[in-house]
Amino acid sequence: MSSVEVGDEAARRRPTALCRSWLFVNGADELALAAAPQSEADVLIQELEDFTPPALRPRAREISGDVIGGWRGAGAVAAVRINPLEQDGHVDIEAVMAGGPDIVALPKVEDVDQIEHLAMTISALEERFDLPRGATEILPNIETARGLLNIGEIIKASARIKACLMASEDLAADLGAERGIDGFELAYCRQRFLVECVGAGVLAVDYPFTWDDGEGARRDARAARRLGYRAKSAVAGHHASIINDELTPGEREVDEARRIVEGFEAGQAAGEGRVTLDGNLVEVPTYRTAVRLLERAEALAAVGEDGR
Repeated sequence: MSSVEVGDEAARRRPTALCRSWLFVNGADELALAAAPQSEADVLIQELEDFTPPALRPRAREISGDVIGGWRGAGAVAAVRINPLEQDGHVDIEAVMAGGPDIVALPKVEDVDQIEHLAMTISALEERFDLPRGATEILPNIETARGLLNIGEIIKASARIKACLMASEDLAADLGAERGIDGFELAYCRQRFLVECVGAGVLAVDYPFTWDDGEGARRDARAARRLGYRAKSAVAGHHASIINDELTPGEREVDEARRIVEGFEAGQAAGEGRVTLDGNLVEVPTYRTAVRLLERAEALAAVGEDGR
């Protein structure tokens, strides 16, 4: 794929802020990689780390360019998760950058130095492969207590960071926590992560629901939305459409938000400081929340019903 083609497609791709579902796919499983766009995930991530045994990583690197091109052609945002740079991530990044991925995910980020090193490496490879400068984003993966404690500095370490992802299994293991389907053991981490990302203006990507349970995945995505998340990762293809459904404002919600906005604005025009609607007091924060919901619904509609 030429740099012109990559640049044209990158310019048309879905904005990171509107990416709801982020699906990890085994980096060497060619059937799964080819079928991944059918999941309807907004972001597809060729996973070269945990999902791909070391013996299969050379093959994953070899096919990465074709995978990226195929996914991008299907309308998805194409990402690759490399291994830590302290291991064989430097080999991964050299191979995958030739395909011009939209996003490079870096696992087990704990320090600013890791991001700065990756950003410099990407810049050099963009120049080598004649790719649009600065187009490749970095997605830090927070998977340890140390990473979570340092997240405020990590997500400000590079302008390439538009989103950050929190893991579940590795983080729980690092904490010595017992995993449960309700996620209770990671509740504080989930909220701390979101606060840090929102404060920095970076999209927070919630951890994946790692049980093969559709209803459980729906409850988990609904809980994430209630907390304030607008994006969530997945390791099971059939969870992507559930995430999209739960993180997209529904018709009833849009209608209710519109009633709140119209009622509040009418009250303000009449000189009322606060407005009562259906027996509920509507103040400025409620109004602003409704406005944001309408703006998000309009933005998602603008990129198409299927989000592409």
